[in-house]
Amino acid sequence: MELSGLHILLTYCCNFECDHCFVWGSPQQNGTLTLQQIRQVLNQARETGTVEWIYFEGGEPFLYYPILLEAVRMSHEMGFQVGIVTNAYWATGEDDALCWLAPFTGLVQDLSASSDLFHYNEMLSAQARRATDAAGHLGLPTGVISIAQPGETACTDVSGQLPEEESGVMYRGRAAEKLSPLARQHAWTQFTQCPHEDIHQPGRIHLDPLGYLHICQGIAIGNLFKTPLKEICRSYDPLQHPILGPLLENGPVGLVERYALPHRDEYADACHMCYETRLALRSQFPDFLTPDQMYGVITS
Repeated sequence: MELSGLHILLTYCCNFECDHCFVWGSPQQNGTLTLQQIRQVLNQARETGTVEWIYFEGGEPFLYYPILLEAVRMSHEMGFQVGIVTNAYWATGEDDALCWLAPFTGLVQDLSASSDLFHYNEMLSAQARRATDAAGHLGLPTGVISIAQPGETACTDVSGQLPEEESGVMYRGRAAEKLSPLARQHAWTQFTQCPHEDIHQPGRIHLDPLGYLHICQGIAIGNLFKTPLKEICRSYDPLQHPILGPLLENGPVGLVERYALPHRDEYADACHMCYETRLALRSQFPDFLTPDQMYGVITS
């Protein structure tokens, strides 16, 4: 596996609790990286010799502003391109937005603001407008990530980083529980591939605050606090993974068939079927379907 991007979930904590959230972000969630851990992560990313981009996401990374800023500085000094994904809650005024973003000038190559009816009461919130305006003034490249409501027409061919146009809900995480009943349902037999992740040769991967590396949120392939990232990449073999193997061969249908699991007749999408199937398999594969935070379990 040759990675070009590492997407770091700085924290599981979020000031919002959006119904579409992949990672069950909320004010109650626990798990945040320390500076010492981030330094270790970045050193390991550099040792791969292939990682070019570091993204800081969450949760909401700006909740830990001093840590985020220092992590961005370290990433820049190591020669990485840097991106941040935020809900822009901090952009409460024009001067405030400039104050928050000015220290990132020259350090960030992509600032993406999440704004839609899950976050705010309008698709393009005042906070997102202030954040992108301030970023433009400071010369920081920006974009807006928006997720459509269930049933609305939107881009569904999404792989990797979400595009800068309105995307459809992926019914995994909290969305599987909260939003899937509102979506049109489809026969389970049609979900014979993963439509959003390149399982065979992923170009980017997510790292959570506990050190787990996720091909898709909740499907771990190792923990870089236990095994170096370079070694995890070198030994990556999806066909030998108990979850990725069946998914690669026949999508969520492959998971159901491999483990002879009960299932619904219909699901909102492939993510919905995959997520519910993984819930049924967690006790059997706790090292691969982890951590609890990715499955809506609030830990102390």
